Parts: sequence; structure tokens; C-alpha cells
Amino acid sequence: MDLKQEAQALAPYLSSLRREFHIHPCISREEFWTAERIEKELDAIGITDHQRVDGSGVYAVFHGEGKGERSITLRADIDALPIQEVNTDLPYCSKEAGKMHACGHDGHAAALLGAAKLLFAHCADFGGEVRLFFQHAEEIGYGAKQFVKAGLLGPSGRVFGVHMAPDLRCGQVGVKPGPNNASVDHFTIKVQGKAAHVSTPEQGVDALYIASQIVVAAQALVTRRTSPVDPLIIGIGKLHAGTSYNIVAESAVLEGTTRAFSAGTRAKANRELDKLCKDIAALYGGSAQVEWEDFASPLVNPADVCKEVGKVVTELFGDAALVTDRPLSCGGDDFADYQAVVPGVYAFVGTSDPNRPDTCLPLHNDRFDLDEAALPIAAALHAEYALCYLTEAIG
Repeated sequence: MDLKQEAQALAPYLSSLRREFHIHPCISREEFWTAERIEKELDAIGITDHQRVDGSGVYAVFHGEGKGERSITLRADIDALPIQEVNTDLPYCSKEAGKMHACGHDGHAAALLGAAKLLFAHCADFGGEVRLFFQHAEEIGYGAKQFVKAGLLGPSGRVFGVHMAPDLRCGQVGVKPGPNNASVDHFTIKVQGKAAHVSTPEQGVDALYIASQIVVAAQALVTRRTSPVDPLIIGIGKLHAGTSYNIVAESAVLEGTTRAFSAGTRAKANRELDKLCKDIAALYGGSAQVEWEDFASPLVNPADVCKEVGKVVTELFGDAALVTDRPLSCGGDDFADYQAVVPGVYAFVGTSDPNRPDTCLPLHNDRFDLDEAALPIAAALHAEYALCYLTEAIG
């Protein structure tokens, strides 16, 4: 069989689906319309064994009719972003005010449905099972944890996913061994001081001053407590303090994020930031509490599984299509939560066309678009990798 050719024949179908999702974007934990549309399409394909996960995610499974007992999970994230799209002249522009598919998840959902259609049509050619994760709430680091918690990876021997990549030309596929994406932790620092008139600062404890010292000192954890060849980001994007220009601030709240590429660096940085905040607050007579939210672990592709995926890429699209040195991204993806349980790879499918500037814009841009020629590539890659694994041609 030629899944590449079959996927190419599905190009109009894939584009139509992707545009439907783009017109009706749903943000994290509100993907109810998207989930319903996915379920409708699964039923049309003939995949009727599906269920909701945490309200707005969709899990489906189907089995091959041939020999073999392997299991593989294919994942697509489906949530949009709280961004107002400005490409209003596009025929598939978002119709939802303040919501937009600016990260390619509309393409992810369409491509995985296309792969499901391809694989289901070839059930006689493989044994075992295919599990489909249409995962909600990736943008807030929530959805993958719900699929894992529900035990839906089951007996899977592999987990595989793709992300649309505007930094790669359409036709290229990034499969990089080792670290690809950073961990993402969100922190909220609450500083407690004591109010006083600014003319008598000694009678108060200045929470704003403490907060400002934390902002500056936190960067020393990057430059003086971490190796310069071990990437780490400590970013503080919000600081709110005080009630009036002539009152020593009684409290302050800071919000930010840490990003790292190894579990060890991540744990060390978070631990030291927590201690730094409390020590600085105590030094100036106040106190500080740090609240943490785990959005995503470092996304690290195993080298042996990358060889499997790389082999599929080159067989489908040729040697020139495979990119193994894509730069690190300090953005996170909770696909890493699946990799912590099951060996798996996250591949990056190029979506840029130099003749269409909007397809070359970075993710999360309000003019972001993608070259839809990437959709059959992603669908074929999902399907061919699954088929090769299930028939024990690889792995």
C-alpha cells in the first residue's frame, strides 16, 4: 500500500476539516464543539468506540484484523488560544471573538482524523490496536495529565504525535533525538509586608521593595547558579503591589515561569527560587510564599525511537525531508507527560511557504496560518509509523 499517495488523495478532506476547526476555535477546557465534531467524524469513519475525557477531550480505539498484539497511541492536541485573529479576509477566519487557532492545533486534529481514516481502511493489514488521543487543554498544561490519570495509554508500546512547525519548510519533518522543548512551571509569589506612611518606612515592611529585590536576584540563579551551557529561563511577567503612592506596600504578588531542559535543572532551579524568595523577604522583615503549577515536563525524544520515526520519514518523503538538528524550543508541550509513561517521539511537520508570509510567522501570532500541504504529510506520517510499529517492521 502507498499511504503517502492515499493521504495526498485526502488533501481536500483534510483542508476542509482543518478549516472547520479554524472557524470554530475553542480555548482550553472549553473544546466542547470541537469534541463533538471529532466524535461525528469518527462515527462517519466507522470508529464508534470513543468516549469523552474530562469533558472536552476525546479518546477512541480500534483494532486491526490481522496478526499481532501491539498497541500504539497517536495524539493530537485540539485547543485554541485566547487571541483575536486579524486575518479577517481569510474565508476560514475565526468566527469566535477573541479566540483563534494560532498554534496549529486545528491542523493536528484534522491530520489525526485523516490518519484514523487511513488506518481504519487498512484494518485487515495489521493486528493489535490503535488508540487515538484528541487531547484538550494542552495550552495550559492540563489535558495530558487527564488522559494519563485515566489510564488510557493502557498497553501502548509507543506514543506518537506531531506539531506543526513554521520554522521548517513544508515538506520537511523534524525528528530530533534528545531535548526538544523545555519544561514549563508557573509560579505565583505572594509577599507579605506591613503598611506604613512613606515618611516613616521604618515602621512598615515594604513588600514592593522585597518584590523588586526578588525580580533582580532571581536572575542570579541563571547566571551564577546554573552552568552557562545548561539552558534555563526564569521569567517574571507580572508584579502588582501597593495601594497608593504614599503608602509602604503591605503586599505584593508576582507571577512568572521557569523553563529548563532537564529534570535535574528544573528541580534545582525551582527549589532555589523558592528559597531565594523566602530568604529575601525575611531579610527585610516580611514573608513570602511561592505557589507552583506544573504545566509540562521537559520534552525529550528517545534516540532509539527517533531512529524508528526517522526511517519512516525517509521512506515516505526522502532523505532530504528529515531534519535532525532543529533548534531547542523554550516553549513547552505536555506531550512530555505521555513520554514519562510510554516510549514516544514528538515530530515537527514543516508548515511554512516563503511565498505566503503568514505561514512563516511564529506560533501564537495573531496572523498565524499554515500551508495546508502539510496536512497530508502529517496524516501519512501518523498512519505509516503506526502501521510499521504494529506490523513489527520497526521497534
